[in-house]
Amino acid sequence: MWLVQPMNRTLLGVGVMLVLLLLYIFSAGQRAIVLISSESPVAVTMGWALAVLPLIALWALFRELAFGRRSSRLYARLAGEGGLPGADLPVTPSGHIERAAADAAFPEYRAEAEAQPERWQSWFRLGLMYDACGDRRRARHSIRQAIALDRASITHTAG
Repeated sequence: MWLVQPMNRTLLGVGVMLVLLLLYIFSAGQRAIVLISSESPVAVTMGWALAVLPLIALWALFRELAFGRRSSRLYARLAGEGGLPGADLPVTPSGHIERAAADAAFPEYRAEAEAQPERWQSWFRLGLMYDACGDRRRARHSIRQAIALDRASITHTAG
């Protein structure tokens, strides 16, 4: 049995990845400076490439962290409203919805999102069901749609 709760394990994993990425950026940065200060045009080009790649990695990491933070907030709001999908579906010993049950229940959530495309809750539930069905790419797309709708409603309400 793990002594660390699932959310804490996730945060621990994110922290470890962040530290490793920062070590990589530091190491790559040192090598980039050495290559850029070289007199060889090939080495200078390699140095600039080595300087840019860690920045792209850092951008991708922060984008994923923002996605995780925003989706966690929406998950908590939806749970607070009692709107999480699959409460009546059978689960595996690890707590995930059984795949066959998720596949059978999926059309209901897709129809809800099609009927109410302006509600972030519909898109978030659809994303959770895509994930339960094993389609991670569509799950992330649906959850991004939910995040965008929620942010638009906050902007619209505030403005």
